[in-house]
Amino acid sequence: MLLETADLPALPKERIRAAVELILSWQNRDGGWATYERQRGGRWLELLNPSHVFGDIMVDHSYPECTAAALYSLALWRRRLAARSERKSSDRLERKVSSAIHRGERFLRKSQRANGSWEGSWGVCFTYGTWFGVRGLHAAGTKNSDPALRRAREFLYQHQNADGGWGESGDSCRERRYLTSASHAVNTAWALLTLVLAGEAHDPRCERAARFLIATQLDNGDWPRQTLSGVFNKTALINYENYRRIFPIWALTRFSAAVA
Repeated sequence: MLLETADLPALPKERIRAAVELILSWQNRDGGWATYERQRGGRWLELLNPSHVFGDIMVDHSYPECTAAALYSLALWRRRLAARSERKSSDRLERKVSSAIHRGERFLRKSQRANGSWEGSWGVCFTYGTWFGVRGLHAAGTKNSDPALRRAREFLYQHQNADGGWGESGDSCRERRYLTSASHAVNTAWALLTLVLAGEAHDPRCERAARFLIATQLDNGDWPRQTLSGVFNKTALINYENYRRIFPIWALTRFSAAVA
């Protein structure tokens, strides 16, 4: 659906509808989405985890990231439906989508920590998860004045480093709490994306973050390799090579558009 905005051929509405119905079929009872199937067992099964290395592997449960991605897609479909006047033939599906979005929003609100953050599972860690949490709530229609988004903004500002960037240790994933490290281009990009989306682009602290990203870019356009920013199963840090290229450009683009 996003590719249609780039004047690329649109998919038939039947195929889009099938994709929407598939996403709906994967929603868990708690309102969230897992990675590839509905949750089929209790979280207590983690107590039987036989691995000495990986954590949180026994059940495919709901994640803020997967939930936010599903909410964004469903909201995009709903906007597309309204724009194309296809509503009459899709009333029943639209009601199901609206209900799913509402339940997904409740899951995100429930999974937000008291300090305003969300825990991530594929990136290090709370800057990543908080970006998805805010993105999901925003897709569900949450206003920037909402207390949940206010707490998320306060959490990020609280952890901004003196140089304008954010840096989060990989041990945050294992200890499940934010551990500060030297400013990192990827963590900074996630934080800046979150704050811009939450209506903070004109705050001087966002400009400082953008300046950090610009100052640390290499002459060839890349950003330097830093500590690993990807993770899975709480303990396995991984190098996603393009994280440091995609997210800083994405953040700077959104920031520039918001302050223009």
